[in-house]
Amino acid sequence: MLQVLSSAWALLLGMCLLMVGNGMQGTLLGIRGEIEGFSTFEMSVVMSAYFVGFLGGSRMAPGMIRRVGHVRVFAALASLISAVMIIYPTLTEVWVWTLGRVLIGFCFSAVYVTAESWLNNAATNANRGQALSLYMIVQTAGIVLSQALLLAADPSGYVLFVIPSVLVSIAVTPILLSISPTPAFDTTKPMSLRGLYGFSPLGCVGMFLLGGVFSAQFGMAPVYGAKAGLSVAQISTFVATFFVGSMVLQYPIGWISDRIDRRFLILIVSAIGVAGSLLGMMLGSNFTLLLLSAFVVGGMSNPLYSLLIAHTNDFLEHEDMAAASGGLIFINGLGAIAGPLITGYMMDVAGPGGFYLFTAVLFAALVAYAGYRSTVARPVPVDETGAYVPVTPASTSLAVEYAQEYAIEAELEAEKAENES
Repeated sequence: MLQVLSSAWALLLGMCLLMVGNGMQGTLLGIRGEIEGFSTFEMSVVMSAYFVGFLGGSRMAPGMIRRVGHVRVFAALASLISAVMIIYPTLTEVWVWTLGRVLIGFCFSAVYVTAESWLNNAATNANRGQALSLYMIVQTAGIVLSQALLLAADPSGYVLFVIPSVLVSIAVTPILLSISPTPAFDTTKPMSLRGLYGFSPLGCVGMFLLGGVFSAQFGMAPVYGAKAGLSVAQISTFVATFFVGSMVLQYPIGWISDRIDRRFLILIVSAIGVAGSLLGMMLGSNFTLLLLSAFVVGGMSNPLYSLLIAHTNDFLEHEDMAAASGGLIFINGLGAIAGPLITGYMMDVAGPGGFYLFTAVLFAALVAYAGYRSTVARPVPVDETGAYVPVTPASTSLAVEYAQEYAIEAELEAEKAENES
């Protein structure tokens, strides 16, 4: 652990500050949009724009890095993020915010690719698992911390937009001054989506449905809170609870997944997600129960992301895993783009409860499809499955490849130890 911190502390600190900025601007826009009188549909368009940019950034970042290098890409993108965050309160127009969200999504996705390749270069086989775990913890902790900072000032003013802009600017400093030599960037040829679906239909369908859940959870939760009449403190607590649930339940679910049929666990976790969504939809007027529903939904959706990746890897050869990761992220992004738009429509039709109705329907669809796949395909024996590694939905395909690489190494080391004994 100390070796990882000594070699990558600047990168981890910078990523934490970047996630604080990202978490603040996402929640703040939902609150400020209500203050400005934007409709639910207009805010759903704004929130969807982030995922459009995210897809583009993850695809274009490797080429940008090859042309000008990690340092220039990181600095340029961080500068754009900082500038857009200041523009939001200056030009409170839907089209401006939409374009800003596209840029923010593009920049953050490309920043993740840059940082993850840097981290992968700094890690060794001996500390790769620790480095990955610290990176994921830092991401989640940054978003949770961001919600507390929303109480620092009035959301109708400028200060709350200045804070994340400053944090993003500061985040670049330790990274650019402390990280030494930057890695070469290699890309892999992506597997076709049809080929990926052939390997794992459940993995592909599940990632698409989960993309809708994530985009609603991360993009529309602040809009839900504003429409439901929650205070700023309550909205920030509500949003943070999704991530707390993820942090608490990720590892227990992962431990179970390495010991039973993953399809069955996917079905059970999705069913609990349905129950949590229905709890929020029917009893959301009670703030304590609303937080419980957020804890359950966040605690189920984030582990599902890693579960679906691990399930897909169970059907792949080691050399196919890196190529498949890009396809899984792309499918997840496609589902995420439509999520806020559909959520906004359902909230207009059914009221704020439409937010939870949407997540309940998606979880239920995943339950049904996992049940169907369990009847038509042979389960993978537990002793032949790969290791479960937690990966956050904010990660790019590079982080997924990084997690897969660690899982492969862990599996080979376990086999070696078993043979020696």
